[in-house]
Amino acid sequence: MKSEVVHLFQTLPHPCGYYAQRTAQNLVIDPASPHLPQIYDAVLTRGFRRAGGHVYRPQCGSCHACIAARVPVAQFQPDRSQRRCLQRNSDLELHIEPARHTDEYFQLYRRYLEARHPGGGMDDPDPEDFSRFLYTAWSPTSFIELRLCDRLLGVAITDITTTGLSAVYTFFDPDEAARGLGTYAILRQIEITRQRGLPHLYLGYWIDQHPKMDYKARFRPLELLTADGWRPQ
Repeated sequence: MKSEVVHLFQTLPHPCGYYAQRTAQNLVIDPASPHLPQIYDAVLTRGFRRAGGHVYRPQCGSCHACIAARVPVAQFQPDRSQRRCLQRNSDLELHIEPARHTDEYFQLYRRYLEARHPGGGMDDPDPEDFSRFLYTAWSPTSFIELRLCDRLLGVAITDITTTGLSAVYTFFDPDEAARGLGTYAILRQIEITRQRGLPHLYLGYWIDQHPKMDYKARFRPLELLTADGWRPQ
């Protein structure tokens, strides 16, 4: 049988989202490829990540700071701070829902961006931005809702594949910052991964000693993708 070819493209240099003095480039799998649904599970294990309909990994010429990270959920045990986070949010209900746009989701997403990224270009999204960034027609995406009774407090955008779960993005009520909903969402995603008998929760990219990435190192054991394969941090 004729082998199928999947094309890769490298983006033009663009401003790095983590270091103001640097530029970044990504290696992107052809977003028009009809094979994306079939290969997505496998490329997660090779350090790729999804944003909207694009599956990519960093490919910067002079910088290799972004390293793919995942949690082997069978070995994970929450530390004291994480146990407190679980207890603090024990009043929340979790619902796994299909990926879709609703006004309730969008209004919470908008409030989150306004609080987290004021003046940064992301703080005035429209409904198309919501759908274009968080899911696509072929992606195996679920929305994990965190609710206090009927009130929506947070949503963890999660791709559920045969190789594990991928934590794509989380947004939550900025007035509930004291709950630690970002941490709580990851802890519940780890739990769901384990319940489904899957080995890993993929956390995207980790950067050593970067303040935006420090939280990922607290989920131990953490595995990082190196030239020699996945290795413990």
